Amino acid sequence: MDNIIVLIGIGFLIGAMGTLIGAGGGFILVPILLLTHPALPPDIVTAVSMATVAANAASGSIAYARSRRIDYRAGLLFAAFTIPGSIGGVLITPYIPRHLFDLIFSILLIALAFFLFFNKSLPDENGVIPKHRKGWKFHKQTDSSGETYTYSYNQWRGIAISILVGFLSPLLGIGGGIIHVPALVKWLHFPVHIATATSHFILAIMSIVSVITHIRQGSYHDPYIIRMVIGLTIGVVIGAQLGAWLSHRLKGNVIVKSLAICLGLVGIRILVMAL
Repeated sequence: MDNIIVLIGIGFLIGAMGTLIGAGGGFILVPILLLTHPALPPDIVTAVSMATVAANAASGSIAYARSRRIDYRAGLLFAAFTIPGSIGGVLITPYIPRHLFDLIFSILLIALAFFLFFNKSLPDENGVIPKHRKGWKFHKQTDSSGETYTYSYNQWRGIAISILVGFLSPLLGIGGGIIHVPALVKWLHFPVHIATATSHFILAIMSIVSVITHIRQGSYHDPYIIRMVIGLTIGVVIGAQLGAWLSHRLKGNVIVKSLAICLGLVGIRILVMAL
């Protein structure tokens, strides 16, 4: 994996899949790093992953902005509440033993995979809740293809979820999209395509904050780590554009099921290693 061409190729695949499902790609990269670099401590694994996720999320958000599928009001609100947790997650990671890190990460992935794959109650693309219900925000949005989405969400529930996501994301190096997308779809009733785009926008803000914190912690001082980050970043920036393009052409249910399958396979592999 140390060859620059291999790094770019892996980054491309991570960027395409991560942007397609709004998950940033950390859930793919972290297992790869755990398998190929068993000597790396958890804080370096998450540092590499979060730098890659930041590049992926920024590139993907630009593409999603062009398609006009980002809910900026919800995105900025939820992103603001991920920031305190994201700083705390970075600071705590160096104190987690590698074995415990692997175990926690694998169980989280498997649990999310089961929830997404076997839960049949995907919301309709337009699920309206009364505009004036206390604590709920009403939103109507038309994307670049002319499709209009009308929905409402509980902002306080979204804030609570965002605080948790902000803490877990840098702690595990997964970016947070694998938690935020299911939460936006299942618990906040966002249309799937708006959820993936908005999650990516939130992820861009949160991951950049995490990277800055990692820089202050000295996580990127090793030239070998910097080279790895550069190679992966080049790949994800290109791959993210493909992922955003594909998201316009796939049904929401396909995106969610793809996310579930990826999570399950990766989670089982890491769990086997941890036991």
